[in-house]
Amino acid sequence: MTKVDVGGEIVSPPRRRLRVPPLLAWIAVAPFAIWAAARLTGADGAVPLGEVGVALMTGTPYVAAASLLAVLIALAARRAAVIAVAVAASVLLAAVVLPRAAGSASTATGPSLRILTVNLLFGAGDATTVVDLVRRLHPDVLNTQELTPEAVEALDAAGVASLLPYRHLEDGPGPSGSGIYARHPLTEAPDFVPEGGHKMPRARLALPSGPPVEIVDVHTLAPLNGPYAARWTADLAALPAASPGVVRVLAGDFNASLDHAALRAVLGRGYADAADATGDGLTATWPANRRFPPLITIDHVLYDQRASAVSTSVHRVPGSDHRAFFAELRLPARL
Repeated sequence: MTKVDVGGEIVSPPRRRLRVPPLLAWIAVAPFAIWAAARLTGADGAVPLGEVGVALMTGTPYVAAASLLAVLIALAARRAAVIAVAVAASVLLAAVVLPRAAGSASTATGPSLRILTVNLLFGAGDATTVVDLVRRLHPDVLNTQELTPEAVEALDAAGVASLLPYRHLEDGPGPSGSGIYARHPLTEAPDFVPEGGHKMPRARLALPSGPPVEIVDVHTLAPLNGPYAARWTADLAALPAASPGVVRVLAGDFNASLDHAALRAVLGRGYADAADATGDGLTATWPANRRFPPLITIDHVLYDQRASAVSTSVHRVPGSDHRAFFAELRLPARL
């Protein structure tokens, strides 16, 4: 049998690479570029966006992650301009989001201050769970928001007074009330009550050692519509700045995330965010106790920049739509 050499060469057909039309790529990239510009310029609450811009801006961490898809689409369009805009938007969004997961070293050397804050949702948050958290976490201060008279009774029945015997309460109906419970003596300070807003009690805390400390129990109005968005901005703008003669701590439900210009303005008055400082800044606190996990971070402990954050954590409280937020701070040795 004779072999026949047929010769020849096997040629593979060229692979077709996905190519996105430039117009479609611009449509995909433009929203991320606009979002990055709004976040960097603090335009989230500007007219005409108003409360819509405020609400949308809480989604910045998710938009930052999704911006990677826009980069891939831009690359598929093979146009230098759209690629440059997509990459720039993604990098800028990452630059404002990723540091919250990094944390920073604690530098203060003074005594410890442990704070637990919880929004009780019209007083419905489970008092036994809250008191169990106090037993387990040993906070020096418990800040409560939406503290109703009934919630005060429930917390007392659960044993809060034996753990935190000192208190400065401004309880009230619905979401209006708030209250500070403490392990050490409290001296009432003039309450911070924005016109038409929730009660925000504040008090001096007498620690056994260390500098004087002032606690403000924060609960801003929620920016749900035009007038409330303006009052929410006013609430945040009216929060007291850090002061040379006291270590001031603002803790509670700010109804704001670190992507809101109004909250960043508060930080600019001499504060740091505890979760951001410990690398937990992307841990969400609201809405809790749903079929899905919390989505956004609106509960905070802001502390004088002369102090440091040591650790933070969030905790489920049945009956509330917020996770409780705990922070351990290290105060400066002296002022």
